[in-house]
Amino acid sequence: MWFIFALITVACWGTADLFYKKGSDENDPLSHLKIVVMVGLVMGIHAVIYMLVKGLTFNPMDIVTYFPVSALYILSMTIGYIGLRYIELSIASPIQNTSGALTAILCFFIFSQALSGLEIAGIAIISVGLFLLAVLEKHFDDKARAAAGETVEKKYRIGWLAILFPLAYCILDGLGTFADAIYLDEKEILSEDSALLAYEFTFFICAFFVFLFITFVKKEKFNPLKQKDKGLAAIFETAGQFFYVFAMSDRAIVAAPLVASYSIVSVLLSRIFIKEKLKKVQYLVIALVMVGIILLGITDEM
Repeated sequence: MWFIFALITVACWGTADLFYKKGSDENDPLSHLKIVVMVGLVMGIHAVIYMLVKGLTFNPMDIVTYFPVSALYILSMTIGYIGLRYIELSIASPIQNTSGALTAILCFFIFSQALSGLEIAGIAIISVGLFLLAVLEKHFDDKARAAAGETVEKKYRIGWLAILFPLAYCILDGLGTFADAIYLDEKEILSEDSALLAYEFTFFICAFFVFLFITFVKKEKFNPLKQKDKGLAAIFETAGQFFYVFAMSDRAIVAAPLVASYSIVSVLLSRIFIKEKLKKVQYLVIALVMVGIILLGITDEM
């Protein structure tokens, strides 16, 4: 079942990316914090509903137990939101998309988890495909800007910010996913339900304090009910997180790079809904990533 859960996560997070794009405002210096508030709010609501529907009893100490994982994820996501205010997505993507491969490498060497030939091939194809997709995106974006006579400040293209933010995201997200592999798969420190609730309540607490910061320190009115695109992004982010926890509880070493492929869903949805044009070579690379996903699906049935 890990493969099905991972595919659902890919679909949800790819869709969330679409609404992050639609809801982002490069002229709003608090845009990244507002996203944090919306994601935390939706996650908190989902946690309460999930707990009541399933009749679960939540132990607040689980927040403390799971905090190292939660902190890595929340920090990486926030850094990712901040980074997109300073650098082009096409610069960040090649580095950020390697977080799943980083997790697989850590699981392989530290836990000595065995991988079949098909699994190695699937992970390699997905990782290379995602990198190529990001590089192609940058190439065609550069050509489009040149044709339109647009330029991007040099410091945003090759400066330290262009490396620091996506590198920090990659490392923190990769370490967070690896920590999840320890908590949910290798050591089974927490159950899937406990980990999910701990993470979502932690994100909600962070969102609450960020909301106070926006409202009382920055003196800016912020009505979550008027944040349609950010709200939809938060809903799909939360849905993806739900299925992600269950995907990681079984075959983390292959689930991590598979989940990282959610960017292809984002690319395809952007083509459909916000009319971003794709070249034939980009479709070929997407097909290549799909081959890698199919190989991992075959291993799930073996």
